[in-house]
Amino acid sequence: MNFIEAIILAIVEGLTEFLPVSSTGHMIIASAIMGINELEFTKIFTVNIQFGAILSVVVLYWRRFFQSIDFYIKLFVAFIPAAIFGLLLGDFIDSLLENVVVVAISLLAGGILLLFIDKMFNRSTDDIEAVDYKKGFVIGLFQCIAMIPGVSRSAATIIGGMSQNLSRKAAAEFSFFLAVPTMFAASAYKLLKDYKFIGAENLQTLFIGNLVAFVVAMLAIKFFINFLTKYGFKIFGYYRIILGLVLLILLWMGVDLKVQ
Repeated sequence: MNFIEAIILAIVEGLTEFLPVSSTGHMIIASAIMGINELEFTKIFTVNIQFGAILSVVVLYWRRFFQSIDFYIKLFVAFIPAAIFGLLLGDFIDSLLENVVVVAISLLAGGILLLFIDKMFNRSTDDIEAVDYKKGFVIGLFQCIAMIPGVSRSAATIIGGMSQNLSRKAAAEFSFFLAVPTMFAASAYKLLKDYKFIGAENLQTLFIGNLVAFVVAMLAIKFFINFLTKYGFKIFGYYRIILGLVLLILLWMGVDLKVQ
């Protein structure tokens, strides 16, 4: 992976991490198009640059992270399901990170769901403090669904929040906060597990990738909150459906997307 490829993937990560369109799915597609998705370092890179994205949450919402201890306990409770399933299914999840077919089907199915999600959950509160331990755990269970590439961690947790009577904005913000421990743990685990594949040159690539993802994600978060509050999920649903169908058609036509 060269610097240009790393910057492209980092921009894709920053733009899509907090949108309900699946950042992992988009990075798999982008790396497949560039022909680098079979590299072991690419898998490490696509997970690790999420760290840069979560730093944007800490910077933009830094006041929220000086709340009570209860706030951190709620995040920890919501994080538990992903931690357990991530440890149990880590190898299986890694095997899916190269599969564009899985991404295409997930994008399509998730897109159809997003078309109806606003009508499904119309009782809501803007008070994020309404999230108690039970609701936090339920949202955490929804997050586990996003371990399937193409589902979108953001979409899964926002829908989980809305199912617990949070408004679109409150659900999105809780999703951002939950991303911090979840993505930090995923990045750290991947680095510790596969550190042998990282040389001095790759460390520079990781640094640049995280920096780019951080800057782009800050812009994307501001856009997403405003857009979601005004317009809802439908546009993201249509986008996912179109992209999923395009990928399936390309695969059906025999286009080589480097799927192993």
